[in-house]
Amino acid sequence: MSFLERALDLAERGRGTTQPNPVVGAVLVRDGEVVGEGWHERKGEPHAEVNAIAAAGNRARGATLYVTLEPCAHVGATPPCAQAVIDAGVAKVVVGALDPSRDAAGGLERLREAGVEAELADGELGFRARQQNEAWLTWVTKRRPFVTYKAAMTLDGRLTLPESRWISGEESRRLVHELRAESDAVAVGMGTARADRPALTARDVGAVRQPRRLVFGSGPLPEGVDLELFSGPLEEELGRLAEEGVQSLLLEGGPTLATAFMEAGLIDKLLVFVAPKLAGFGPTLLGELDEPVELRRFDTRRVGQDILLTAYVNEPGEHPSGRSNRDRDLPLAGPSQL
Repeated sequence: MSFLERALDLAERGRGTTQPNPVVGAVLVRDGEVVGEGWHERKGEPHAEVNAIAAAGNRARGATLYVTLEPCAHVGATPPCAQAVIDAGVAKVVVGALDPSRDAAGGLERLREAGVEAELADGELGFRARQQNEAWLTWVTKRRPFVTYKAAMTLDGRLTLPESRWISGEESRRLVHELRAESDAVAVGMGTARADRPALTARDVGAVRQPRRLVFGSGPLPEGVDLELFSGPLEEELGRLAEEGVQSLLLEGGPTLATAFMEAGLIDKLLVFVAPKLAGFGPTLLGELDEPVELRRFDTRRVGQDILLTAYVNEPGEHPSGRSNRDRDLPLAGPSQL
């Protein structure tokens, strides 16, 4: 395991307690030995770099800091981490992903101006660092939630199976509940709300909190359906959700809603569970699109008897202009340096 991979693992210890902040991990290394570790534990408390420096003490001087997100350069709830790194005498910093937020960005430039060597991870580890905070990065750069479209379909591409409530297997359905527990909000369209009356809760997975449960479409809601109704233009409604702190949205509606989101450029990630079944007829994953959509980072894995297909429409860290948060003029760290 590389030192940056260790920092990524440490960052996950803050998952669920740092919002609205991202998760961040840090490792300090001197002469090939780890001398300090830390992660951002809670909003308003010291950041990962500061915790790692505190753990290292005087051994931080002359060390290399591996941190999953660029040290902040502004005074917020805590002092700027970039200055803490400089004051500790750290010689070099390797960062997994840049901070795109307007106020906090610029930490690496500040380090370089102070004589600290600063590099940015590239390749797979760089992607993993951006992926780790994909919802937060989208929330910051695009002022809307990161949207994941989840669907289950048969091998012939149908979203319904005659005389069966479920397409996917038990393992896949449990994973969906875990995804709900990890999301700030879950949504369906009005057609699904009326036909299935879904609860959209995260069940039997030890969820610490329940997501907000939404319906996009024209009302009224069916009697007994306890979901929030959003009837305005999708872009405006997602903007409103972002202002209310919703960073991640799991879309579970049918092809009508998914097509509307895709046509508007509002789907970032696809999760498609493919079951070893043939339906013969029924709705498909999406309706007709105005033009083809290129998918990236395509991956597959087995979940029980199903296959989970994962792909990105918009990779994490992309700005609305299409520029990546990797585009600043900074040296890149090679694999041997991570």
